[in-house]
Amino acid sequence: MVARAPRKRMYRSMQGRMIDIEQLRAANEETIAVGNMNVNARGDVIGAGGQVATPKADVIAKYYEQPKGRADDTPTRMKPTPARKVAPAPKAVETKPAPQPRVTRQAKPKATPKKGIDAALDGIE
Repeated sequence: MVARAPRKRMYRSMQGRMIDIEQLRAANEETIAVGNMNVNARGDVIGAGGQVATPKADVIAKYYEQPKGRADDTPTRMKPTPARKVAPAPKAVETKPAPQPRVTRQAKPKATPKKGIDAALDGIE
C-alpha cells in the first residue's frame, strides 16, 4: 500500500479564485494579530519592539502545568467570612410635611342637545 501525500486545503473564493489556506497562514505567521493580546498570528507573545517574548510552545506548556479542577476540601459556606464594617445610621431629622394644595370642585359642563345623525342614531342599538 502506498501512502498518499497530504491533500492541500484549497478553497474557492466568492470571485472564483482558488486559495491555499495553509500557504496563506505560513506567509503571515510573523504578522502581529489584531486585538489587545499582544501576539502574532502563530500565537507567540510579542514584547517591546515586536520581538517574540515567549514562544507559543512555552505558553501552552505553562497552561497545562497548572492544575485544573482541583476540589477544595472546605465548602464555601463553611469558610469564615471577614466581619463587615457597618457605618452608623444617620440621625433622623424631623421635618414638617409639605402643605397639600386645596382641591376645588369644578362645575360639570351642561349637556348640549344632539343634532343631525347623532340625534337620529340615539335610540338605535
